[in-house]
Amino acid sequence: MSALRLTPLILAVALFMENMDSTVIATSLAAIAHDIGTEPIALKLALTTYMVALAIFIPVSSWMADKFGAKRVFAWAIVVFILGSVCCAISNSLLTFVLSRFLQGMGGAMMTPVARLVLVRVTPRQQLVDAMAWLSIPGLVGPIVGPPIGGFITTFASWHWIFLINVPIGILGIILVNKYLPEWHRNEPRKLDFTGFLLAGLCFAGLVFGISVLTLPALPAGFGYGSLFLGVVAAIAYWFHFRRTEYPLLDLRIFRQPLFRLTMIGGTIFRLGTGAMPFLFPLMLQLAFGLNPFESGMVTFASAVGAFTMKFMAERFIARLGFRRALVIACTITAGGVLAMGLYTPDTPTPLMLALLVITGFFQSLFWTTTNAFIFADVADKDAGQANVLSQVSVQLSLAFGVAIGGGIFEGVHLLHGGAPGLNDFHVAFWAMATVTLISALIFLRVPRSANMHSHRAESGAPAE
Repeated sequence: MSALRLTPLILAVALFMENMDSTVIATSLAAIAHDIGTEPIALKLALTTYMVALAIFIPVSSWMADKFGAKRVFAWAIVVFILGSVCCAISNSLLTFVLSRFLQGMGGAMMTPVARLVLVRVTPRQQLVDAMAWLSIPGLVGPIVGPPIGGFITTFASWHWIFLINVPIGILGIILVNKYLPEWHRNEPRKLDFTGFLLAGLCFAGLVFGISVLTLPALPAGFGYGSLFLGVVAAIAYWFHFRRTEYPLLDLRIFRQPLFRLTMIGGTIFRLGTGAMPFLFPLMLQLAFGLNPFESGMVTFASAVGAFTMKFMAERFIARLGFRRALVIACTITAGGVLAMGLYTPDTPTPLMLALLVITGFFQSLFWTTTNAFIFADVADKDAGQANVLSQVSVQLSLAFGVAIGGGIFEGVHLLHGGAPGLNDFHVAFWAMATVTLISALIFLRVPRSANMHSHRAESGAPAE
């Protein structure tokens, strides 16, 4: 097997573990909440904490890869993720579970970004879509098998085992990385912007935690407002710090590139709309439809089947449609899929739900594959590391805000009538999320029709391949 195939497949072992973990937990939230003595909706704090950890530590992933070597950093990231998984399994309260998810996020922050950075550096731009697809394909097996496996384990055994299964998978990943992957050439690392790291971390944690608390009545609102204030102050401080620092942690000057800027804005809005979907949909199936975790997992896995199928067709779709049409179509159909979730009832035929979930996952995957490559369209090779870091930070923060906002809408509607959460509460949340998702399609209409992966050559002066 060629290096262009072997490298992404080995790197994808970690992505498989990470993606399976995120989908496994979605089907088990109700059971976990019951055991640790909290409400299912409160566990959105654990989901957002994981994403905040990713956003905090992703910016230093490129520096660490250059400083210590991508191979070594990647292997140790898997070790940290395994430790976090074990801690999740032995958690007995919301606090310990949240802290364990943060530890998992620290490991995850070094896995996916380092894998993508390696591919960007070793893959010719015209082959980047294909390489990204090969990186994603094994990782997508996780979301396919995750919900059924997680539901089965939770229903017939114990939810603790959904985290412990990461141990053998992670050990396999470490063995493959150390045995088969060579040590790539690494750039001389520039000085780490430690002040920027602290300010950015405070900003991300403050903003996301603040929004989560304000949409989570179980905690005093004062904590939420205080956290938001800290996040805003840190953001302002980082802006002034960035402008007078030669090598800032997050170099915001890259937003001057129009295609990069458009992709970031449109992608952020898309993820705000869809971020809570994997969180709320399994809860709706269990709390409003009366399904057990295994039955819920046997429904929700369908979207991953659609996503997996798209990965084999993404390059041809993009070549035929162009980046602009691919993004607009993907956002529009995904919005329709989210809207459909707001129409499901216990009487909705399961085959119909499965079919719509496959279609939604198919086009949601088209969005991810397209933006993963298009984010580099007008970025010079020397700025690829910063583009990678900024895009990954944006992904995690927007998903975290999406979970917080979607869960907040659900909780707000629920509080209006009191009592137990009802089906209508979920429906209103999905309608709001679909509206936000549709806005992203309007953003991508501004992408030039002729835009492609060679756009950066003319604007950045990068040499031809």
